[in-house]
Amino acid sequence: MSTPDRAIQSIPAYPADQFQVEIGANMGDGLSVMDELILDDIYQLSPTAHAKRLGLASGADGSFYIAQDTELGIAGAQLHLDCVVTLMPNAGNNIEALVMVEVDHEGLIAAIYLVPMAPMGIQQSYTLVRAEQDSARRKLAQMACVSFTRGTRITMATGAQKPIEDLKPGDRILTRDEGVQELRWIGQTTSRAVGRMAPVLIRAGVLNNAADLLVSPDHRLMVYQRHDELGTGSPELLVRARDLVNGDSVVVQDGGFVDYFQLLFDRHHIVYAEGIAAESLFLDPMTQSALPDEILDRISPTLEIGQRRDAHGIEVQKSLLDRPDAVSLLKRASLR
Repeated sequence: MSTPDRAIQSIPAYPADQFQVEIGANMGDGLSVMDELILDDIYQLSPTAHAKRLGLASGADGSFYIAQDTELGIAGAQLHLDCVVTLMPNAGNNIEALVMVEVDHEGLIAAIYLVPMAPMGIQQSYTLVRAEQDSARRKLAQMACVSFTRGTRITMATGAQKPIEDLKPGDRILTRDEGVQELRWIGQTTSRAVGRMAPVLIRAGVLNNAADLLVSPDHRLMVYQRHDELGTGSPELLVRARDLVNGDSVVVQDGGFVDYFQLLFDRHHIVYAEGIAAESLFLDPMTQSALPDEILDRISPTLEIGQRRDAHGIEVQKSLLDRPDAVSLLKRASLR
């Protein structure tokens, strides 16, 4: 089975046998599917547990597969999103996590994975307080959506910059790829700023941005290279914010809560945020669950679902950015 090359996400996950019940009805067993979970069971990660990348891709029919770039599972195997669980630690805030199931070619369970939405501690006790299936797909969509944060200024058709929270459907926004476009929908969610939901701060001027820019970790920024500093062979690059984190000029802003906003057009566009190019919401079978049903039903006839991000440039792999001067190279490349 070949793996779809669209909507690939890399999410940290633990194999089920690394998250076992220490006290409860299922004592000694690893994490299982929802039908076999018992509320109030107390789980622990094993001392040797280590989160690895689970490469996730979605098919046009909304099904999930393990992508080629994965550390867990068999590339091409089908994945089922079983449920979302709520775990209560001994101290601190509750943690939500997804339970994903890899199946073999006969449809039998091959592996189960725990995908936490916040960091988890080794040998910390977690009580299972809730498990449900209805909201699981929306939780995954929220992780996959690219989002700006409250206060981000978006460039309008007039050239004026407007805070994202003041935008409304019908507003005319300047895009890099197709000029002025009408905003179809703006979404808003409030999340704990931890783990995969912690935003990335790109300090003012680092990529020629006029002010600090705070975006979701998987948000792609578009960089036009006047000189190919990274050796990609392409002048137009898409770079994930989390791949730029260097602990100095680009940092993860962890802690508290964050207001995320998603901008949706008739198709995927590159807009201007704090004066630099960044993508709008990429709608596909994985992310469309983030939209309320009534909104998706109303606007879906006009939307182009399943587009390719690489229409706006080459997506730069993290390996090319794994160097201390990567951010300064990108800035220099865009100026020369």
